[in-house]
Amino acid sequence: MQSSTSLVGKVALVTGAARGVGRGIALDLARAGAAVVVNDLGVPLEGGDRADLTAAEAVVAEIREFGGAAVADGNSVATWDGAHAMVGKALDAFGRIDIVVNNAGNLRDTLFHKMEEEDFDAVIAVHLKGSFNVSRAAAPHFKAQNGGSYIHMASTSGLIGNFGQANYSAAKLGIVALSKSIALDMQRFNVRSNAVAPFAWTRMVSSIPATTPEQARRVEGLKKLVPEKIAPFVVALCGDAARHVSGQIFGVRNNEIFLFSQPRPIRSAHTADGWTPDAIVERVLPMFEKDFYPLDRSGDVFTWDPA
Repeated sequence: MQSSTSLVGKVALVTGAARGVGRGIALDLARAGAAVVVNDLGVPLEGGDRADLTAAEAVVAEIREFGGAAVADGNSVATWDGAHAMVGKALDAFGRIDIVVNNAGNLRDTLFHKMEEEDFDAVIAVHLKGSFNVSRAAAPHFKAQNGGSYIHMASTSGLIGNFGQANYSAAKLGIVALSKSIALDMQRFNVRSNAVAPFAWTRMVSSIPATTPEQARRVEGLKKLVPEKIAPFVVALCGDAARHVSGQIFGVRNNEIFLFSQPRPIRSAHTADGWTPDAIVERVLPMFEKDFYPLDRSGDVFTWDPA
């Protein structure tokens, strides 16, 4: 009897799939029966144009070793043409596309007052624009076949906050909004879209500076987070048994799974006479202050060791 989470007959595109979280997801999607396009530029962490398919091809070889179907792709998510080319690779190799996992990423961490324009643009281009590019390239095919699943990698850096990551945080929170918009716009075509914030020690995360005792403690905590632990949840979301799940924000940290809240009004103030700046300072702000959120970072909220 076929499992309710079986992906036999489905085709998945996973970006940034040569290492870390993406690699784990590509392998588990293939184990569940999906044919997989393993997309990865293979560039160094600091960026550049030295694309190398070696790591992506190694994942393809792993998949084929256990009887799965996969092909490697080296196009860039940051370009419209690259995104359409990788979707085209899925269609050429396997005849369809059913799943898109937007996992490709980069980091250019620096404090906001020191951040250069290129630092901001490079991160937005891969994370946010890249998620749009790939999702948009797949959209006509999802619409035509009346079904599909998007999984977008978010981050608690965007949902909560972190030092030195204005570019990354902005991109990741933008991805959450993008995911919700896709879910709303494409629900009529039975297409679902969800965001997942993964907690994992990866090559990208290992580039986070650890020059202070606080940073060093944070990095030591991150080393406990296994990237392969993200994959089972992604596989579950991609299966037909989760076809009713869309527009949500989840988190996975080793053996813990979280459902995140979404912004909704928590207090209100009104007056029949209209507000003046003085009245707002005197009445509204004091009324709201006890419900203000502190300047928390992700580590201030997730204070316990991963399960």
